[in-house]
Amino acid sequence: MNATLMHDIIFYIMYFSLTIALVIIIERAISFAWTWRQAQQLEQALTPQTRQIDALPAALLRRNSLPIATIQPLLQHKGQHNAQALNDLVETQYLLSKPRLNRGLWLLETIVTAAPLLGLLGTVMGIIDTFKALSASGVSEPSLVSAGMGTALYATGLGIAIALIALVGNNYLQSRMDRIGELLKVLLIRAANAALPLPETANAWAENGAQRYA
Repeated sequence: MNATLMHDIIFYIMYFSLTIALVIIIERAISFAWTWRQAQQLEQALTPQTRQIDALPAALLRRNSLPIATIQPLLQHKGQHNAQALNDLVETQYLLSKPRLNRGLWLLETIVTAAPLLGLLGTVMGIIDTFKALSASGVSEPSLVSAGMGTALYATGLGIAIALIALVGNNYLQSRMDRIGELLKVLLIRAANAALPLPETANAWAENGAQRYA
């Protein structure tokens, strides 16, 4: 294959990777900001007196948000689970929320790894072009040699720059995702406590109190 054509293809792939990385970073950052705001509002609305999903503010229920979708099965099964079943449901809902948060982040991790390698491959192609220019004209055309080396160095720099952008964006999104995950776990625990039947909750509290003061 023509080395020049291969070099151009590598550059197109690198530019496409940069575009994909920026789109994922911007989309996930906006999505995480909105989810975080919804989770904070739900945390304020989800009080111990909230015994069912319909008791939440209508403004929260109208939005198809991840926090509402995560706790909804717990409040819909109010009084129909024992403590162990509710714990299992909490873990299940928490794990099911992960894919919606992780969406697209694997691409960022792939770009972090692949971008420097693509840059190195572009460098190799640039050096090949330089050697071809040397073999064709010797040192009589130094501009051809400098152009090939400049392109090779540019490919390396571009690959490193893309990897750095993707790495910073991925680390930022991972930290935001961890904070959202922790808040979702808090909401799930609150919803599980609200889902327990009132008599059972009272009896359990009485038994614990009796054991504590026995």
